[in-house]
Amino acid sequence: MIIRYSLFLFLTIALTFSGNSQGLLQEKNHFTRQDTLRGSITPERAWWDLTYYHLDIKVNPDQKHISGKNTIQYKVLEPHTVMQIDLQPPLTLTKAIQNGKELQIKHEGNAHFIKLEGEQNTSATNTIDVYYEGQPREAVRAPWDGGISWKKDQNGNHFIASSCQGLGASVWWPCKDHMYDEVDSMLISVNVPSKLMNVSNGRLRKVEQIGDTKTYHWFVKNPINNYGVNINIGDYANFSEVYDGAGGNLLMDYYVLKDNLEKAKVHFKDATKMMEAFEYWFGQYPFYADSFKLVEVPYLGMEHQSSVTYGNDYQKGYKGTDLSGTGWGLKFDFIIIHEAGHEWFANNITYKDIADMWIHESFTAYSENLFLDYYYGKQASADYVIGTRKNILNDRPIIGIYNVNHEGSGDMYYKGANMLHTLRQLIEDDEKWRKILRGLNRTFYHQTVTTQQIEDYISKETGYDLTEFFNQYLRTTMVPTLEYKIDGKTLKYRWNNIIAKFDMPVEVNINKNKQWLYPNADWKTLTQDENIKAFEVDRDFYVTSKKI
Repeated sequence: MIIRYSLFLFLTIALTFSGNSQGLLQEKNHFTRQDTLRGSITPERAWWDLTYYHLDIKVNPDQKHISGKNTIQYKVLEPHTVMQIDLQPPLTLTKAIQNGKELQIKHEGNAHFIKLEGEQNTSATNTIDVYYEGQPREAVRAPWDGGISWKKDQNGNHFIASSCQGLGASVWWPCKDHMYDEVDSMLISVNVPSKLMNVSNGRLRKVEQIGDTKTYHWFVKNPINNYGVNINIGDYANFSEVYDGAGGNLLMDYYVLKDNLEKAKVHFKDATKMMEAFEYWFGQYPFYADSFKLVEVPYLGMEHQSSVTYGNDYQKGYKGTDLSGTGWGLKFDFIIIHEAGHEWFANNITYKDIADMWIHESFTAYSENLFLDYYYGKQASADYVIGTRKNILNDRPIIGIYNVNHEGSGDMYYKGANMLHTLRQLIEDDEKWRKILRGLNRTFYHQTVTTQQIEDYISKETGYDLTEFFNQYLRTTMVPTLEYKIDGKTLKYRWNNIIAKFDMPVEVNINKNKQWLYPNADWKTLTQDENIKAFEVDRDFYVTSKKI
């Protein structure tokens, strides 16, 4: 059913399941028209397909000011006369020009509706220039509460960077700000004072000296999502290396503050280690044509495509701490491994709706323990991911609410990682599991996807119907509880705290011998040859157990 989104001033969603209602979340949220305009594929977005951007801007650090234009090339899918472009105040969309004519714009909060006058014929490729200027929102607590970070380094030089996941790229540049439609390629031209450098996505084409300023032109050959586009401005030094990877020679570039150059040359060795491990687990790095960069920024870090940002102060772990509490988290720089892992899950495979953000964060949080698996073995990786369970809140479901730019619980990180770790146990064959992870990146190469597509693919490749498995872990806050009774040689067991039809097998230790159980909501009985003196659920399964 197609809904005219303009009819809704708010949306109320009730998340319910049939069957056992214990622990299910009845969530009601009220959303504004702005949420709907931001989070849905409106009629003013649906009729045109992005093909190319040229973002051409001037950044004035002293005034915290940005001005310029975005040239938008698009293919007409069906004739229409109104185009939605997004730009957030206090920035101002000053004008739009097509075929030499200035067009009428209706401004509605973050959304701007441009009345087109030229022919918009199906299959035609057209362009429009949109101009803007102003002082963009300053990041409050980047990258979580983002915008532009206007900082200075220890030498008093401007140190500036963008971060905008969730908030939206339109916080600093005008675009079609919805994840479903990635631009095919992009040129990013950024003018800055001569003593500074801008680093953006893709490869540097040229640098132009214009008076006392320089313009850096970066070209992105691969499709890129909006929040993956970035600017990073500072007094940078650069060093690089060529990595012999699965796709041939890969340029790996590093841009750091000049005072940190020698430190970075040692510390950034985790980058090639990351590339080796993740090409093993996930397949070829998806952006060979655009290179790989690590760029130092004045905040913790972010997964900007081919321009991963770094601010972990050259420490192992997460700001020097181990999120798992096991010691294994101090074997690597968390920001390098986690944010670069997003090149596969976020930048290669991208959610269509932020409600499905778990596709980015669950797989990438899980990549941390796969990195450990590659270098330190399966036991170390299991210790790590199991250790992160202490960070799980089970406050609300991992999947958010669709069409209103609403993400799910932060449990998408470590509950999601433990869900995937549990799934690995169900598959049993580690090589088959690796083929599934690589197959995901091959099948959905450079695509935007839905949760259903990911679920269906994994179910097909495993040969299991995982519908209830994913419903349990992604759409409820309930952790399955294996209830059991022991009477001499007899074990009785069942699942509790589950949705209807949940029947996940689980491995247990009975008298120190491993066995598989196949519980559901009904009591089952298992008889042993001797009295049951010891019983425990295998720790690799994200479940709880309770003796009755």
